Amino acid sequence: MITTREIEANPSNITAILIMQSSRSTKEVQRLTGRITALARFMSKSADRCFLFFQTLKKAFLWTDKCEVAFQQLKEYLAAIPVLSKPVEGELLILYLGASVVAISLVLLRENVVNSSLYITLVESSKGRKSGIPISKK
Repeated sequence: MITTREIEANPSNITAILIMQSSRSTKEVQRLTGRITALARFMSKSADRCFLFFQTLKKAFLWTDKCEVAFQQLKEYLAAIPVLSKPVEGELLILYLGASVVAISLVLLRENVVNSSLYITLVESSKGRKSGIPISKK
């Protein structure tokens, strides 16, 4: 959803995850991961937050207590998801780099803004896949 100065996650995608029940089948986990993928550019450390869900798809279906905790934490995070906005020329930005066993994340943040609006995210998974919003040069 694009407004005059910002890009927001589609509220219907967020609501769909917030009202979801815990997964009981592989098909439900596939629905969840599809919805997560649509919101990934708005999520900090999306690979880390959702790793267990994707891992569940690789094996015989088993929704563990760890999956349930990760699912509830995801819902809490999505309730206050950040907004992407265009940087102002000359504005000081903060570079945040996060690394874990499953991914490397990069984000530029605006200083002294409530909920620190995101400008760009780049996530590289351990399998070499990249996702994010490209930086355009003027």
